[in-house]
Amino acid sequence: MTVANIKPITLEEFLELPETKPASEFIQGQINQKPMPQGEHSLLQGALCQNINQVTQPTQIALAFPELRCVFGGAAIVPDVSVFRWERIPRKPSGRIANRFEIHPDWAIEILSPDQKYKKVLANLLHCAEQGTELGWLLDPEDESILVVFSDRRVKEYKDNDSLPILKDIPLELTARQIFNWLSL
Repeated sequence: MTVANIKPITLEEFLELPETKPASEFIQGQINQKPMPQGEHSLLQGALCQNINQVTQPTQIALAFPELRCVFGGAAIVPDVSVFRWERIPRKPSGRIANRFEIHPDWAIEILSPDQKYKKVLANLLHCAEQGTELGWLLDPEDESILVVFSDRRVKEYKDNDSLPILKDIPLELTARQIFNWLSL
């Protein structure tokens, strides 16, 4: 049996490939397709975007985007929720929002799916921190914990009634328990 040589792909070549559903990411020279979101994941993602945007959009502090491809630092990642400070949101010359975000998010939120590897998702958040992201969250619905990645790459676990760190200037207070209580309908 002959094994063909597989030429490594570049970020530029990856960005020319057709989009996949669910989205594929490119980091450290590897293409990885995200798992299809399931019930808990979808509910948490929607609730996070809604709660963040409810306090940030009217006053133009920031904006939370679900499943937004962000290309920066030699990678193309698609955090479950990407939050950008208002003044950093890429815009076209007309003032309309740009389609391509070629900058790091200010706050990246990932929600662990049952088939995802913890290490790979945490590596994405650490890459974000290396490139300037101020805050990263990794929600684990299974054990109802949230790992927070700070800009200095420090990682801390939050559970129960621990108050979660939020981006400066965002008037939002949340605990891990409040977030995971959203799963009870």
